[in-house]
Amino acid sequence: MKISRIETFLVPPRWLFVRVETDQGVVGWGEASLEGHSDAVRTVVDQFAEHLLGADPARIEDHWQVLTKSGFYRGGPVFGSAVSGVDQALWDIKGK
Repeated sequence: MKISRIETFLVPPRWLFVRVETDQGVVGWGEASLEGHSDAVRTVVDQFAEHLLGADPARIEDHWQVLTKSGFYRGGPVFGSAVSGVDQALWDIKGK
């Protein structure tokens, strides 16, 4: 199973959801909300997609390490919200 698509959905007034889909049709959802900064969080999630597309969604810890240790961002609420949304979506896939 491989990650084939990552999308974000802004739901007014303040929620941002991350949808991760696999090539086998399994979908996971996560919440990446950060009030007033949804566009910034969405940008970070889009950058994460460069690493995640084509990857095995079950390797959650490996993805977490790469996203948090090897990228441009080094913490903060925007980064934390983006990581959280992706992480939740991957666990949702694993649970299914």
